[in-house]
Formats: sequence, structure tokens, C-alpha cells
Amino acid sequence: MSSEPIADYALLSDCSSAALVSASGSVDWLCFPRFDSPSVFGRLLGPDAGYWSIRPVGPHTTSRRYVGPTMVLETTHTAAEGSVTVTDALVLGDGKRGHDLGADSPATLLRQVSCTAGTAELDIVFSPRPGYGLSRPGLRAVDGGVVASAGTGLLVLSSPVAFTLHDGTAKARLTLAAGDVTGFALQHLAASAGGEPGWSQTGISRRLADTLQGWTSWAEMHQHYQGPWQELVAGSGRVLQALTYYPTGAIVAAPTTSLPEVAGGTRNWDYRYTWIRDASMTLQALWVSACPDEAGKFFQFLATVAARQLAGGEELQIMFGIGGERELPERELAHLPGWRASTPVRVGNGAWNQRQLDVYGELLDAAATLPEYLAGLAPDTRRFLADAADAAAARWRSADHGIWEVRGEPRHYLHSKLMCWVAVDRAISLAGILGTPDRIPGWAEAREQIEASIRANGWSPAANAYTQAYGSEDLDASALMLAIVGFLPADDPGMRATIEAIEQRLTDPRGLVYRYRAEDGFAGEEGTFLLCTFWLAQALALAGETGRARDVFARAAGFATDLGLLAEEIAPDSRELLGNFPQAFSHIGLVNAAWAISEAERHSRGSGGQQR
Repeated sequence: MSSEPIADYALLSDCSSAALVSASGSVDWLCFPRFDSPSVFGRLLGPDAGYWSIRPVGPHTTSRRYVGPTMVLETTHTAAEGSVTVTDALVLGDGKRGHDLGADSPATLLRQVSCTAGTAELDIVFSPRPGYGLSRPGLRAVDGGVVASAGTGLLVLSSPVAFTLHDGTAKARLTLAAGDVTGFALQHLAASAGGEPGWSQTGISRRLADTLQGWTSWAEMHQHYQGPWQELVAGSGRVLQALTYYPTGAIVAAPTTSLPEVAGGTRNWDYRYTWIRDASMTLQALWVSACPDEAGKFFQFLATVAARQLAGGEELQIMFGIGGERELPERELAHLPGWRASTPVRVGNGAWNQRQLDVYGELLDAAATLPEYLAGLAPDTRRFLADAADAAAARWRSADHGIWEVRGEPRHYLHSKLMCWVAVDRAISLAGILGTPDRIPGWAEAREQIEASIRANGWSPAANAYTQAYGSEDLDASALMLAIVGFLPADDPGMRATIEAIEQRLTDPRGLVYRYRAEDGFAGEEGTFLLCTFWLAQALALAGETGRARDVFARAAGFATDLGLLAEEIAPDSRELLGNFPQAFSHIGLVNAAWAISEAERHSRGSGGQQR
């Protein structure tokens, strides 16, 4: 079974698809040509699901880094005989820079091997298994490489090295001396393309350099945050860009499926889709760590795909495919044993048709983050946003499945009520832009009713905190959003009590925050959530507790990998990273918490106050 720690993987992206490369030099996850396409290499989820390994023969040590402000990976292996560096990249479109990063990406993985000292002997194993490992393709050697069928397409490996082919796997041994450079290119092509290797050594070197320049140009144009944890914020911005599907602007929650929330458990979901829930926090993070233009493109995607539903009288869907697909049926891949025997492995996501009332608030909050973009939206889109606020005003009293998508009976979740309040509150502030001043009285009335309901029913005297659901004493980290979205001042006594309760009773001994500890119908204890820990840091910053906020932030950020990547959760009994990886939500939480702390400290200095 697969056993590489999740933290050992690096992310590659061409803003259409993604690969994960292990520290040992194996590409164990690659989906071509889209993030949500069936995997070509899937050893991450099963030993027989395909991989492409380039690694030295014999004992060696390894170090790795991203080259400058890019998503180009450089892995250096050092042995007694010499050193070798492998440079990996999903190649960008030729000459694409800045806002065009991701355009015309040719669905090609480049791997260049350079001997930097002494001699190096490497084993290369190319074992594609398209269709999540269901297909064992026939390989054929051709001049300049190897060709494999991949469902309706072809995988074409351009290589100057001859391979030995057996049972769907190609193997070679390569010996290099100092100064030698050898490159490989794996391209996904339509079956009609002919399938002849077409990448020369010169072409591989040139396009690697061009991809480096493309990422660097994007960083120089977009990344101007000046504040604490600047490198982590910048790296998180690049991860969010790497998780962006350029053709539509959609951002995937993660590039993987079924990496578990509990090792060996069943909390295994497909995250290669885009959630409306993430919208407002994502746009704020993009505004800080990237560029409003990317934020605007993401918002336009969400507004366009969601508008079709309300116009037809439907409820707003919580998530969509990256191309705008609405139906995301969930199925299990019984042939895959999963990461560390975590089954079932799932593709698709059955939560797509759940009722979650919070999405109205997230959409309107996202719009309020980018008011300058709203004036340029089509009248139908502006009308849709107003209709979304009307829907929140009409439906907020209903039960739903909540932010955490619990697969049980609907309940009256506090967070869902809160985000309906956000929907009408933001609609009131945007009424001039939306052209709907006549709706303000109705929205204002709904806002007052929701506020009264939350104050009366969301607070638990027994818990001395705002809790997960009406009538419940269970704590939930999403109650921190009461301060983050502005429902309550962070220094309000009830909010302070809630922050204290979560910090004291919803954390592990390391001070990392759980989403909740209530029974949810699933077996096993999940890990602590990095996003929720960053929420706590953000709420403390808003309350002026910047010293405590910094401490909480440092706890969560300390679980970033050597490459600055964050998973979804941390195992309760170790430092093991859990969940789909890298996780957009965790990087979003990092950026927004860093910004909140930066702003709180700036205001403290400006007012002459003492930072706590």
C-alpha cells in the first residue's frame, strides 16, 4: 500500500492540472489534462496505480526547493560518488506571462536531470496507469521515446535514453558525469495527434526556463504584500494560483482525492472542485497575496454558474466542477486500497446536492470584497446577486447540513444563520451598485430578525459561548466567524467568551483547533483543522490580542512543509499531515490571519497603544 507521508510531496501545476512529486523523486499523482481528470499516475492511492520515478542508485541524501517565486521544483540528491539535481515542472504556455499565466498550457511534464559533481547513476521507472490505475496500457518504443495509450488519448514520453519495456512499465538506468544534462518530457495528446515524441533537449531546456520566467513574472506583477510572514503569504498566494483552473478561473479546494482526515478511516473525499463556501475568504486572500484581477475572475466564474440556478427557481448549489459542471456524482473506486489503507477511495462528491444556506452569504460577501468589479457586471448578474439576498431572507429559518457538510439530518446551524445575515447585510451595502434601493427595507427587516434569532438561540449559557447549532452545547470553530464577518465586535463580551471557550476547550494539547468534537456519524477521530486554527489567530487579532494571535498563528504555520505547503489537518497523536493536499482553505486561512495580525499591529502602533 502507499505509505509516503503526505508532507513528503511537492505540488506542480500548469494552472490546468497538477502533479505531486515525492521527496524520493517519484511522480505519484498526475491528472491530465484537468485537475479533475482520471489520474495517469495514482500511486498516492495504491501501489499499482502508476508512477514515474527518477532516483539515484544506492544510499543518498535529498534536499529540495522551489526555484525562486515559482512552482518549478528542484530536488538535489547527494551520494558519496556525486550529486545530481532533478528539475520538475508542468510546463506553461510558451511565452505566457502575468495575467496570462496558465493560458495554452500543453499538458506536459518536464523532468531534467543535471549532474553537478562527480558521477551519478540513476534508475528511471515509467509506469503509467491511466483511469485511476484501471488501465495497464501497452507501451511501444519509438524513435526518441515511448508511447502509451491513455483512455481516449495518448501519453508520449520524449527521452534520449532507451528503455526496456515489460508489462506496461518502462525501465532504464542512466549514468551521468559532472556537467551532463538530460531531459525528459511527458505529454498528454489526443489520440488523433499521431503520438510521435517531439521534445528535443534544447526544447526542454528552453521551456523550463520559459516556465520559470512565467511564474516569476506573475509573482513580480501580483505579490506586493509587506507584513509579517511575507514569504509564507507569498508562497500561499502562489499555491492558490497553482490551484486555479485558468480556462474558467475556478479554484479547486485541493488537487487530490481521498487523502484521509483519519488515517485508515473513511473520511475520504474528492476535493478537485470549487466551493462557493470558499468564495469570500478566497477573494480576500487573493487580494492580499495575489491580485484583484484573479479574484475578479474567480468571482465572475461563481456568479455565472450560480446565476443559472436561481433564475430557474432552484436553490443555490454549494459547489461546481471547474468547468461549471453541476452534477458531481460520487462513486467508489474499489480497486484502490487508499493512502495507508484509508478506504473507500472516492471520485465525485455527494455533497454537491446538499442544502447549505451559508452559500448565499459567502457569495454576497465575495461581491462586497470586490465592489469595483460589480459595476462592470452584466445586469443579469447584478440582479442575480440581489435575488440571492432575497433567497437568504426567505430561507434563513430552514434547517440545513451546515458548513462541514455533515451527512445526517438537517439542523439549525449557527454558521448557516450567520451567513444568511451576511447575505442581507452585504446586499444593503451594495444596493446602490446593484440598482436595488427598493429592496433595502425588506433586507433590513430580515437582518434584524436573523440577528435577534442568533442572539436568542445561538448562545448557550451552559457552554458560556455561541455554539454549533441552536439548542446545542457543542462548540464549533465556525462560531469564530461571528467576529470575522462583523456580526459582533471581537471584543464583545459574548464573542470574547466564545474565543476563550474555543481556545480552551476545542484545542488539542498543542493549541491546534478542532472543527468540533460532537458526534457526526463517522468512525474515528479526525485531526485538528489548520483553517480553524488560523481563524482563532484572526479572531484574536481582531480583538486586539496580537501577541496571542501571533502565538496561535505560529503553531499552525509551523506545520507547513519544507516547501511551505499546508495540508487540511494534523493528526491528533502526531505531527502527521492529513487530508487532501495541498489544501487551499489552509493557505487562505494563513493569508487572512497574517493580514489581520498585520493590520491590528499597524492600528496599535498608529494609536500609540501597546501590543499585547
